[in-house]
Amino acid sequence: MELGSQIKRHRTERGLSQDDLATKIYVSRQTVSSWENDKTYPDVESLLLLSVLFDVTVDELIKGDVEAMKEAIEQDRKKMDKLAWAMMGFGITALAMFFGGLFFWGWDMVPTTIIALLLWAVCMAAAIMIDRLKKQNDVVTYRELVAFSKGESIDRDNPKSQRARQNRLVKGCIKMAAALAIGAALGLLAYRLFG
Repeated sequence: MELGSQIKRHRTERGLSQDDLATKIYVSRQTVSSWENDKTYPDVESLLLLSVLFDVTVDELIKGDVEAMKEAIEQDRKKMDKLAWAMMGFGITALAMFFGGLFFWGWDMVPTTIIALLLWAVCMAAAIMIDRLKKQNDVVTYRELVAFSKGESIDRDNPKSQRARQNRLVKGCIKMAAALAIGAALGLLAYRLFG
């Protein structure tokens, strides 16, 4: 596989950092790093932008890596599907164990909560792995995720995709704060109901 080394060679010949290249073709620096380390492959739009920027044909850029790219993307897509099913299964099982343990099987609060939290932890581990795959493949919006899961090309040039790629850290912090607030509220509610 030569695509990663080709991208790195052309980038360094033009005196561009990974950040500079990422900005010019509308992806993250981590995405460029993944490409150069042969962890992931650019999608069709990114390949076209790279070929224009580097003033080479797409054929010269990829040099026979097309099949390897398709296979790697397909493997990531299949892995993401399996992780999504695992996440959903463990999440539903955690909820069933929690409510079933309390209301139907007569378990105490502590063992019920421990069992449910262990299952929920597996669910969250799958969610983290899905998020890593999304970052590796530079999938940000729901529309991009749907296209990726179907094996279709991803349109990163639309305004929603570009907006979603701006201020990702701030948006992530806001989501984290909201999740913590909701978790605290649910914990307080459970404590008052069952405590």
